[in-house]
Amino acid sequence: MTAATATTAAFAAVRLIGSSPLKLKPPSTLLSFRGNLGSSLPMRISSIRRARFSTIPKISATISVGDKLPDATLSYFDASDDLQTVKISEITANKKTILVAVPGAFTPTCSQKHLPGFVEKAADLKAKGIDTIACISVNDAFVMKAWKEDLKIGDEVLLLSDGNGHFTKAIGCELDLSDKPVGLGVRSRRYAMLVEDGVVKILNLEEGGAFNVSSAEDLLNAI
Repeated sequence: MTAATATTAAFAAVRLIGSSPLKLKPPSTLLSFRGNLGSSLPMRISSIRRARFSTIPKISATISVGDKLPDATLSYFDASDDLQTVKISEITANKKTILVAVPGAFTPTCSQKHLPGFVEKAADLKAKGIDTIACISVNDAFVMKAWKEDLKIGDEVLLLSDGNGHFTKAIGCELDLSDKPVGLGVRSRRYAMLVEDGVVKILNLEEGGAFNVSSAEDLLNAI
């Protein structure tokens, strides 16, 4: 290319830029990269930042309304102080059962509000056809027995130990509190569910250990 031709081309480019506004995307807004299939995949930087640094928990679990509960063996001490075991299928088959889960025995919200609420409303719930109300916690059976005695609970609610967390993990309701200085480790998220013949009909699942939708009153109004 001669110098004259290059100069002419340069002037033409300047005129084109000056007369035709270019639609440029801000460099901080959009990225594109090519995947294995050769397609261009846009990703917003703001979305990448949210996905990478977000600490907002999501309310989800393996179990959901309409699912059949997985079976698991839980334990408890009976009125004679004998250790007993019971399967989830035994307390839910051909029955209407309320399962209440708490992050931990003797913890403030569980002891002052959540479990006492179901003890207080047990008669009202059973008047609506509920056969059994059971409270599940990832604590050993000795702790659950002591908690029951401390709260002076009779036969209104059956306190069950999911000591190894097998049932809690099977329904995807683990709550990892290992980073807390109190030393709770992996527990159960708080929830209240209505189960009919082994199938979940109502599931009021809390965000972590919050107490907003899983009270006895909430479930009583939903039945």
